[in-house]
Amino acid sequence: MRAMVLEAVGQPLVLRQSADPEPGPGELRLRVEACGVCRTDLHVVDGELPAVTPPVVPGHEVVGRVERLGAGVHRIALGQRVGVPWLGSTCGACAYCLDGRENLCDAPGFTGYTRPGGFASHLVARADFCLPLADDADPVATAPLLCAGLIGWRALCRTGQARTLGIYGFGAAAHLLTQVARHQGRRVFAFTRTGDLAAQACARSQGAAWAGDAGAPAPGPLDAAIIFAPAGDLVPVALKAVRKGGRVVCGGIHMSDIPAFPYRLLWEERELVSVANLTRADAAAFFPEAARAGVRATTRRYRLEAANEALDDLRHGRLDGAAVLLP
Repeated sequence: MRAMVLEAVGQPLVLRQSADPEPGPGELRLRVEACGVCRTDLHVVDGELPAVTPPVVPGHEVVGRVERLGAGVHRIALGQRVGVPWLGSTCGACAYCLDGRENLCDAPGFTGYTRPGGFASHLVARADFCLPLADDADPVATAPLLCAGLIGWRALCRTGQARTLGIYGFGAAAHLLTQVARHQGRRVFAFTRTGDLAAQACARSQGAAWAGDAGAPAPGPLDAAIIFAPAGDLVPVALKAVRKGGRVVCGGIHMSDIPAFPYRLLWEERELVSVANLTRADAAAFFPEAARAGVRATTRRYRLEAANEALDDLRHGRLDGAAVLLP
């Protein structure tokens, strides 16, 4: 097995070779065909998530073919194409799991963080958390859907029936979500870093009705807003932009501190909420809707050994769409 390994937080990943891993009971081993590069991977590598414990193989937007089955695996067949998302395991016994909110499990496992990830040629994963994919699915186009797509979908669902939607931070999740939102008849206004004309052009190409700088006034009142950029100072900006009774959804796993803001921005029943992780039910709902919407991921391909380059391009905003590693 070849893998790009985080051996020290804040340091570049290192290519390592080892024997192919063996699946245990309830697990499977897959040969990785493609793995998306997500902003959460950056948070892992840069130590912005708690308790990052090297060595870690990042990557949680994984598409591959099943090579070996552990004991007790019957639902998935050898040779089948599957996806491995961020949520890699749950306890199944805590109050959240029993209440259908496995994304909030008290003892979860996360692919590419606390479990082995997909920046590798092979991966062992729990079979019951793998998502069956169509045999003719394009691995590169599908990989970003497994986190950017799923988290975007969960964030969109939290906006309810909002017809006018603001999206702050136009990256991998936003470019997929915009396509779904437009299919549902919503108007999307995209807010990017100041002067990021490439991201604004990308937003318009995906169907955004307007695209401009995050500091600019919205072209009209928003029913809801989603913040994907990890910038806490956008929270008061978005609250100011939503109409009475509107909702601001924070869609990232990590965000800088939110500055103090006047209560009047929250008053009139505006709401500020977050989304955390995802559930298997999210995938069951999202993938059919993405197919109906004809969602197409814009991707840039990198060799596995170029994972550090892909992370750096993401870190500095040099990507339109999503980076995907090809082992």
